[in-house]
This record gives sequence, C-alpha cells and structure tokens, in this order.
Amino acid sequence: MTTANMVITGAGKRFGFHLAQAYQQRGFQVYVSYRTHRPQIDELEQLGVNCFQADFQDDEQIQAFIAHIHSQCQTIRALIHNASDWLPDNNELSPSQTLSRMLQVHAQAPFCINHELAPLLRASAAKENGSADLIHMTDYIVDKGSKKHMAYAASKAALANLTLSFASLLAPEVKVNNIAPALLKFNDYDDTAYRQKTLKKSAMQVEPGWQEGIAAVEYLLQSVYMTGRTLHLDGGRNVV
Repeated sequence: MTTANMVITGAGKRFGFHLAQAYQQRGFQVYVSYRTHRPQIDELEQLGVNCFQADFQDDEQIQAFIAHIHSQCQTIRALIHNASDWLPDNNELSPSQTLSRMLQVHAQAPFCINHELAPLLRASAAKENGSADLIHMTDYIVDKGSKKHMAYAASKAALANLTLSFASLLAPEVKVNNIAPALLKFNDYDDTAYRQKTLKKSAMQVEPGWQEGIAAVEYLLQSVYMTGRTLHLDGGRNVV
C-alpha cells in the first residue's frame, strides 16, 4: 500500500508542529516547511518528517519549496497552509510594507503553491478510491476585522476568498476548505490576566488545545461532500 503524502506549511511550532507530528505518527509521510529552525524541527525529523527551510517572504524560497515537493512526491493527499506571520499595524514598518508582508505570506505564497502543486493533488484523487484536500488555516478575525491588526485580518480574508476560487477550480477532484480558529492553545508566557480575559471572549470559555484543530483537519479529510466552506473553531465568539 502506497503511503499517503501530506504537505504542511509553517510547521516549526505550535499547531503546525503538532499537526505534522500527529499525521506522521498516523502513517502519513509528512512534508513541512519552516522559517526558523527550532528544536521542534529536530523532533519532527527524528519521526521521519521531511523538513524544508523556506521563508515565504522570499519568492525564490517559495519556488524552492515547490520544486522540493515535486522532487519528492508524485501525489499529495492533503496540502495544508498553516504558515503565518503576525504583525500589529503599529510596528517599525510602514503601513504599505506591513500589508505587503502579510499578503505575501497569507495570500501570495498559498496562491503560487496551490497552482504549482494542484497536479499532485489531482493525481491523488485519480487513484483508485483516491481523494485529495486543500486546507487553508485562516482566522476567526476574517469575519470580525481588527483595529490593531488590519493588515493581518485583510490578508487572512484574502486567503479565505482564495478558498472559494480554488474550490471551484479544482472541483470535483479536490476539496478546498478553510479552518478558522480563534484560541486553540495559550502560549506558555501568557499571564493569568490575559488568559482570563481571552477565555471570556467565547461562549464556551475553554482552551480546547491542539487536538481541536487536528480533529477539524481529520473531519475535512474524511468528508466526501464539503468544499468551499469554513469550519469555525472559535468557541462561539459570534454569540458573545
């Protein structure tokens, strides 16, 4: 039986790391990109994950990552865009530079990677009993906007819109969906006051953990009918 390939961008820490770890342990061959080398990358490599360093702010590095995947894979069962950058609008860059940086990582890189790797997704779907998924990790903020992170919110909204276009383009062979999380897991350095304030923003008032996101990915992989849609993992922030 041929091992299924999964490609995850931005797997050097947090959700991307735990997602890559989980699916490698489930029998997938996982390929990941990462921007900065951290001890988590060593852990993934020890599990057999194929790790490739690429900064998606650089077009040449995006193309290098695409070429690497083509050299390694003939089919891709799932392509998951988790690579992200988080800049407040009030930073050392100009507003134009901030927006360009956010769009580069959250829209331009996925746009290029999706087009270049679409044949490998289609090849997975064409196999006997085959299927293929393209998943964009967006953000609950897409539907809300932000006073302090306008560029980030706008770039994630662009990614959400790309989901609609790629869902239409790649149907019926490939399902294309968003996962839009709010809080999944606090950082270790988040203090008690911040945690309490954040929990009160949702109806459920819980920290669900990485497994909530992993379960959402699994749902989309198992679905035979859902495409062009968003799974909202926000604990009911819309009703608070």
